[in-house]
Amino acid sequence: MTTTTSRSTAKQPDSVSAKLNKLRAGVLGANDGIVSVAATVIGVAAATHSIPVIATAGFAALSAGAFSMATGEYISVSTQRDTESAIVARVARASRDNHGELVATLETDLERRGVSPELARVAAAEMTTHNAIGALSAIEGIDPDDLVNPWHAAWASFFSFILGASLPIAAILLFPAAIRIPATFAMVLVALVLTGLVSSTLGNAHRGRAVVRTVLGGALGMIVTYGVGSLFNVPV
Repeated sequence: MTTTTSRSTAKQPDSVSAKLNKLRAGVLGANDGIVSVAATVIGVAAATHSIPVIATAGFAALSAGAFSMATGEYISVSTQRDTESAIVARVARASRDNHGELVATLETDLERRGVSPELARVAAAEMTTHNAIGALSAIEGIDPDDLVNPWHAAWASFFSFILGASLPIAAILLFPAAIRIPATFAMVLVALVLTGLVSSTLGNAHRGRAVVRTVLGGALGMIVTYGVGSLFNVPV
């Protein structure tokens, strides 16, 4: 009895979708941290050689960006969760009020996926008898027991943004003034290649295209802000 109880009350590991939700938010946060903070410090470094000014701008961008990313992820994923909850509630009402129609809907969906009409009829009846809400929610691509978690996405984005932003800040502050900007630019491009590879692997996308998009977007941001900083060459 003790063994059975301990197994039932033990914390269940994260599902694949939950892990992907955190990984997605983490990769986006890291990429945004690298690009936005690198663009900020390079733009400021183009305007002044003052380390205190560059550091202040970098850490201000890190703080603002981390909270902004976390808040944005929380709001976005909360909206997705609310939508999923509404769909599950609608399916639950339909299962209670019109079970026969739900069986017919599932049967039609199975046939559309290539199941023979006879087998679809039997499978739909058995699936809805066992777990009608789960079966019909699956048509919408939703697991009622595993809705997306906005807090997971928010925290993953928050910490990954800080991690990504730390790279350009460290580079711009540690390298000597003569090579500060090109060295930071080079390090950021390497980091963007890595995030492009990770994001494409997670999404089963073409790695080359993902890397090119990531690198070009980041490079463009740094070039533009460098140009802006050069226009406002401010001695401090």
